Amino acid sequence: MKRIFSGVKPTGHLTLGNYLGAVRRWADVDQHEAEALFCVVDLHALTVDHDPARVRRLSRQAATLMLAAGLDPELCTVFVQSHVDEHARLSYLMECVATDGEMRRMIQYREKAAREQQRGGSVRLSLLTYPVLMAADILAYGTDDVPVGDDQTQHVELTRDLAVRFNQRYGHTFVVPRATRPKVAARVMNLQEPTSKMGKSDDVGPGVVYLLDEPEAVRKKIMRAVTDSGRDVVYDRESRPGVSNLLEILAACEGGSPEALSGVYTSYGALKKDTAEAVVELLRPLQERHKALCADPGYVEGVLRDGARRARELARPRVDAAYRAIGLLEA
Repeated sequence: MKRIFSGVKPTGHLTLGNYLGAVRRWADVDQHEAEALFCVVDLHALTVDHDPARVRRLSRQAATLMLAAGLDPELCTVFVQSHVDEHARLSYLMECVATDGEMRRMIQYREKAAREQQRGGSVRLSLLTYPVLMAADILAYGTDDVPVGDDQTQHVELTRDLAVRFNQRYGHTFVVPRATRPKVAARVMNLQEPTSKMGKSDDVGPGVVYLLDEPEAVRKKIMRAVTDSGRDVVYDRESRPGVSNLLEILAACEGGSPEALSGVYTSYGALKKDTAEAVVELLRPLQERHKALCADPGYVEGVLRDGARRARELARPRVDAAYRAIGLLEA
């Protein structure tokens, strides 16, 4: 059976984009078709200025939402990255294989470093090197498939390059993974800035639908979504990004295609109304399950504890083999 690894970073509250672009597929498809590991990648949240208490709170919330979305600990492994030492152990080896030029060419590094400098802050070294930690996350488990959104494809390509390079230099140790993407809504865009991703880390306000938003808040945000000039409801990502984003969200909620839905509507108002109701109904069972899980925190803690134990068992032999291969003495 193939193995899948993916994760969420606790830098903000999970959004509709996280769910439609990743988490729903994990629950509906991936955990049933593969040996799957899903992780709250909390170490990645430390690459920028952060509040420690908030990181802990968001890590627990992310894990709870993953379970609420349908991840079943009987079918997959759910855990927190920092609970498994092999991630940090392997990350240093990947730093010894990666190059400075590779790190500085990463698009997300350039964008995030520029934003940090604009704020007058300093750029942490970990922001430059975190792609190798991401590579370690993936490679430690012999991962075959990495389900990601479009914006993370470059990181999987780097992981592939590092795995091949390590194998060529030190002997075959790692599986070379591949990125997989959902067909619809791989990248949900901000409702107020439809050319920008609906991100949880930096975006606030009416452009982002959070998984725990109240139904009325969801409706208000979608009804106020930016559309485009003209009146025709046409699916065209380049010239009509606003309406195309709504069509993709609706298609992802209902299981159709945005191209087919574009021929159904004659007004933006009707499209927005149907999209809002579809999102509210999509999130309703997830929110109800989340509420029930919050009332039983011991269950979530137990899932994460058992998941970390299982993840260690899977990762340790491969990471130990990598230590031997690169020339380190056995303990």
